[in-house]
Amino acid sequence: MKIKIILIILLISLLSCKTQTGQKTKIKSNKEDATSGATKVVNKIHYPQEKHLGNIKQLTFGGDNAEAYWSFDGTKLVFQATNKKWGLDCDQIFTMDLDEDLSKGSMPQMVSTGMGRTTCSYFLPGDKSIIYSSTHLGSEACPTVPKKEDHGGKYVWPVYKTFDIFTADINGNQLKQLTKTDGYDAEPTVSPKGDKIVFTSTRTGDLELFTMNLDGTDVKQITHELGYDGGAFFSPDGNKLIFRSSRPKTDKEIKEYKELLAQGLVKPTNMELYICNVDGSDLQKITNLGGANWAPFFHPSGKKVLFSSNHHKEKHDGFNLFMVNIDGAGLEQITFDGVFDAFPMFSPDGTKLVFSSNRNNNGTHDTNLFVADWVE
Repeated sequence: MKIKIILIILLISLLSCKTQTGQKTKIKSNKEDATSGATKVVNKIHYPQEKHLGNIKQLTFGGDNAEAYWSFDGTKLVFQATNKKWGLDCDQIFTMDLDEDLSKGSMPQMVSTGMGRTTCSYFLPGDKSIIYSSTHLGSEACPTVPKKEDHGGKYVWPVYKTFDIFTADINGNQLKQLTKTDGYDAEPTVSPKGDKIVFTSTRTGDLELFTMNLDGTDVKQITHELGYDGGAFFSPDGNKLIFRSSRPKTDKEIKEYKELLAQGLVKPTNMELYICNVDGSDLQKITNLGGANWAPFFHPSGKKVLFSSNHHKEKHDGFNLFMVNIDGAGLEQITFDGVFDAFPMFSPDGTKLVFSSNRNNNGTHDTNLFVADWVE
């Protein structure tokens, strides 16, 4: 399989929120490219160009680990993982202490049900409970992943209508369902204010952003334009949203998007970043880079955004972290692994950054979590 298709699969299987990871990373190695400087498989966790990252530490060791998000007190992470050694065929949700040692391959605390496929977990205020998306009410088994060859050779991503949003305590008990509408409800994240959840839903017939209270009440639609709006996060003050979106414009693009969505599918390989007020007003497009730009998260200042992108790769066959001002100026490359860096999230105090990467995996398929001090 050609590397371009491989990296597209990696992108969508690790979307922010990474809606499903049953489609495993197929990367053969983590060879650095000309931008990084080396020409062979390397095992390192830090590259010289990564001047904003200090004291990088690897947190997980094997499997597919992604979307690690901080507790409000900055001492824990909640993330999703698939690991055959743990008996998992698709993602479940886990928590870990920042200083927990998983280097021997031990399984951290699982807080999801162990059934269906899960995604997009986040701590709720007080750090005694978490929110996440799951398909387990539709079936206890992992949902079927569509095959590229069944769709004219095009990679498509399933929008499972059995995804709903749930809360549970940090031991996986006291499960409560927050969304009950027909169709896809997933990708929830929580405001730093501790008052609102933003999520993506097909309840109106398109993939739009919505907000709701922590108990699932007062649902409000935020975006209204045709296209896939998702992976949204609040600004540090809770007043704005950053998200990634596809925006089909031509008749051909619109026709394809609508036909796929009617089948519960999307082809999200061309995405740019948008910012708006939390009520949807003052919507602005802040990138126009081409390729896939996604997994955005606000810098602690609220004036910049970190995100993952493949725009800089001639064949769009690799992803690194970039930073840009919220007006779209001042683009800067932050990470330099030759294969995949994504899902950046600053700690609540802004001193640390957690992210997912294919670095230091000895050329395997493994995607692991890393944490680093943030250096301004």
